[in-house]
Parts: sequence; structure tokens; C-alpha cells
Amino acid sequence: MTKVIKKQALGRGLSALLKDPENDIKSVEDKNADKVVGNIIELEISAIEINPFQPRSNFNEESLRELATSIKELGVIQPITVRKLDFNKYQLISGERRLRASKLVGLTHVPAYIRIANDNESLVMALVENIQRHDLDPIEIALSYQRLIDEIQLTQEQMSERVGKKRSTIANYLRLLKLDPIIQTGIRDGFISMGHGRAIINIEDLDVQTDIYQKIVSQNLSVRETEALVKNYHEGQQPKADSKPKADAGFVVRETQKNTFNDYFGSKVDIKVAGNGKGKITIPFNSEADFNRIIKLING
Repeated sequence: MTKVIKKQALGRGLSALLKDPENDIKSVEDKNADKVVGNIIELEISAIEINPFQPRSNFNEESLRELATSIKELGVIQPITVRKLDFNKYQLISGERRLRASKLVGLTHVPAYIRIANDNESLVMALVENIQRHDLDPIEIALSYQRLIDEIQLTQEQMSERVGKKRSTIANYLRLLKLDPIIQTGIRDGFISMGHGRAIINIEDLDVQTDIYQKIVSQNLSVRETEALVKNYHEGQQPKADSKPKADAGFVVRETQKNTFNDYFGSKVDIKVAGNGKGKITIPFNSEADFNRIIKLING
């Protein structure tokens, strides 16, 4: 199958603008700052330094090589984010794996979002306005939601209020970013729909995801047919029941059931079931505000 990869419209002109010493943008009040906030810009890798306070120091080499292979074939799908320190000098905020993998394949430039002083509210406004556009594909919308989480620390509930979308809708978009990069590109290029992607995401194995993606494209499967394909896969993975069920036998929690919990609480819920059918549900939280949000959900 021949894929047509759609190139992102990167701000090459904006890259030149940032390298103009007579127009050094340091604040949102500066001239042309509005052209930078919220836009993707081609940035020289040599101008980017790693954040010394980056909490993550260990990177799985095999996973990094796999990402490098993906970048070599498809490019950097999700831009990195950097903070402007000085003229043509930037510090990485997020995306170190993407930056390292880009270096491995010999890239000299990467797509980047640039943060400048006091641009928080400007960035929120730019992203919210961007999400409201009608010409964005589902992955572009998901990336905008993810930026609001990573860079502004908005919860899904806060985003729901800012963009006027249900929290479950936001969760469905964010889950698309867990798809294999090839499938994300397929959604961006229109080979499959968001509905197809939502069905495929219920499979954790990325190799199986791409196998099903190839079947969807080659056989022109509908969303309903894709859901049936995923259901058959899960049924085939479940252990066959004995002709005589054992007393106090446990049960298998389906992926769709797990996702119901994940979507409702806005976090990855851990569900464990013992052989006697008893189990435990663990709901993680990131802060006191997040804890209070979960309590509010439980109390209805």
C-alpha cells in the first residue's frame, strides 16, 4: 500500500523572523510575538539545550530506536516545546525523546512550539481558538488538548469549561495519541476516521493495531466492521472456559470496561481481579485539586 504523507505547514518564515537580531522577541508585548505564540516553527536542533531539571534521565534504548525509525519514515508528528532563553537560544520543556530520536536519524531541524515570557494566557487563547477551527483533523485537536495539559496544567474538567466541550469528548481525542504513529498519520491523511481510531485504541499491542489498520485501509472497512474485528481479537485473547467452571473462579475485565473507568475519571485506573472474583480498583491523582475533582465525580 502506498501512503501519501501530508506535510505539516511549518513556520519556516517565522524561523527567519526569530533569527533577526533587530526583532528579538522576548515578551508577548513585543512586535510579531502574536505570530509565534501557538504556532509550529522549524527550529535548529543546535540552538536547543536540554533542561537541566528534567526529572527523566533514563531512556529505553530500544524504544528510542523504534521512535527514530518512525521519525525517519513519517517525520516528527508531535512538535517539541521549548522556552526562549536568549537570542537564538532555547531550552527544552517537553519532547526529549523526540529530540534525541531526531538527532539519531541526523535531523538538523525539528518542529517546535516556542514559549516566551508571560505568554501563558496568550497561549491558552491561541490553543482554544485553534481547537474551535473546523479544518483541523482529530490528531491536531488532540495535540492542542495535550499542550493545555502539559504546558498550562489544565485538567480535563477545566479544558471542558474553556473550550465548551464535554470532558468525555476531550478524553476521546486524547486517547488517539496512544495510537501507533503510523495510524495517527493515517487519521491526519484521511485514510481512516476518528471512529476507526477509537476502535483500534482498545488494543494495546501496537503491532496488532497496525495490522488492523492495514485491513481497514485495504478492505475499506466501516467503523462498525472495525469494532467487530477488535471484538473478535479480544475474544480470541481470552482463555477458554473449562467445561466445568471452577468454584470461586475469577473473571476477566475487558479493555472496553477499563476504558470506561479511564474516560470517566480522566486518568489511567488500575483494576486487578483475584482468582476468587474479588478485586481492587486504584484511581491515581496528581494533586490535591485533582483529588478533589475525583471526589466530586464520585459524589455525583
